[in-house]
Amino acid sequence: EKNTSGEIRVHLESICWGDAMTRAQKVFKKLGMHQTKEQNGILIYIATENRKMAVIGDAGIHKKLGAEYWDKIVLGLVSKFKEGHKGEGLAAAIIDCGNQLKHHFPYASDDRNELNDSISFKS
Repeated sequence: EKNTSGEIRVHLESICWGDAMTRAQKVFKKLGMHQTKEQNGILIYIATENRKMAVIGDAGIHKKLGAEYWDKIVLGLVSKFKEGHKGEGLAAAIIDCGNQLKHHFPYASDDRNELNDSISFKS
């Protein structure tokens, strides 16, 4: 995040009841990710026990990248998770999203960290 004005969060929970994208959208709002100045927040959502995941971006970054990009990130995560390389897959997804944010929303001298950077959990 030091190279961009964007925000990336990871949310982990045990079980997702229903559709992962619908749940991710609810978590996105609950975490306040829709409140960034440039609408450039990205959420990586993972339900560990039933192996559901979704990646979503707020309107500003979504307009630049589109749904196909988020699908590509999820496919990469799924592939790495199946290989047993969960940490590596998550790191690659964060780095890829960060590079996109850096390209489309570069860091400016007056930027401030708008959101908490910690991983959020719900058991």
